[in-house]
Amino acid sequence: MKKKLSIILSGTLILGGLLAGCGGDKTPEANDANKPQTEAPAGDVKVGEYKDGTYFAQGEMNEKSGWQSNVTLKVESGKITDVDWNATNIKAGPDKKTVSESGEYGMKAGGAQAEWHEQAEKAEQFLIEKQDPKAITVNDEGKTDAISGVSISVDEFAELAQKALQAGPTEAGPYKDGAYHAEGEMDANSGWKSTVDLTVVNGKVVAAYFSGVNAAGEDKQDFSKEGKYGMKEKGGAQAEWHEQVQKAQQFFLENQGVGSVSFNDEGKTDGISGVSIGVQEYFKLAEKALEGAK
Repeated sequence: MKKKLSIILSGTLILGGLLAGCGGDKTPEANDANKPQTEAPAGDVKVGEYKDGTYFAQGEMNEKSGWQSNVTLKVESGKITDVDWNATNIKAGPDKKTVSESGEYGMKAGGAQAEWHEQAEKAEQFLIEKQDPKAITVNDEGKTDAISGVSISVDEFAELAQKALQAGPTEAGPYKDGAYHAEGEMDANSGWKSTVDLTVVNGKVVAAYFSGVNAAGEDKQDFSKEGKYGMKEKGGAQAEWHEQVQKAQQFFLENQGVGSVSFNDEGKTDGISGVSIGVQEYFKLAEKALEGAK
């Protein structure tokens, strides 16, 4: 896995995206002792009576930070025995804990009392001790005084833990957790080399990023978002390149692969609504990336 991570982190644009995603937590935390505390949402599952198994819940993508939180719980003999609070990046690749552990997230450099993964681990341990997400009381900013040494927002952690318990146990997927990367050959005509980055949690792909890189090291999705690709303006396309490839990404996540979609000789498909570009190579690269996850 370390080899896979080193490949991903070597890309300056992807690394830049990861660093940009952590800006919100770099500001030194304010003293919230006098702010009102509220309970996390109540659930209909009883403490100590959880069904044995693995539980998982994922939040919404935070477009500002670039991170999407998730919580994985393990229950044995009716009690929570293991908690993993983490997040995946908008560009997939290494998870938030891995980025924090490597020093790239840099909360202490921004004035925080501890790195993100260190604070997350304290929140996880608190939940194991209390066995109840409702024990994590939060203020209007989503922060808590209930957990010593934790100044980051924990409201989403509590909400996702409760959501996971309410949903019940889920089966783990077939892959090893981690970050996976694959890339194609440089296309002499287009000047782009296709790239795929995936993140696996609880054995399933929970984040995917289909993009590309040119000789200048520019990221193809970013290039399109900035209006430089100009598919609508220059070619009369129904949507810009990044908008279409993101639909292919979402299809991949929902189906955990290509599903029943077929492709023509140009690598295009009628099976994904709103996608007229060739995307077959991305599904092949995703399959290649996951070879190391089996």
